[in-house]
Amino acid sequence: MNALDRSIEALGGVSALASAIGVAASLPSMWKKRGNVPAEHCPAIEKATRERGAPVLCEELRPDVAWEVLRLQAGQAQTSGAA
Repeated sequence: MNALDRSIEALGGVSALASAIGVAASLPSMWKKRGNVPAEHCPAIEKATRERGAPVLCEELRPDVAWEVLRLQAGQAQTSGAA
């Protein structure tokens, strides 16, 4: 089972996934068909699945994206914003 399928299962179905991340109900089905989740939706999916106790990481959804760099930059931005 791929990461998107695990996300769908963890959240209770395609419509539930769409609702949890605030997108149209048809989008997750389109992603499944395409075999690719747009990178901008990965953080919301990770957050929603983590809240359900079955986290599916961005790195699993889109291994082609340099998430470690983005996470580092986000952490630095939060640190500098808190100063």
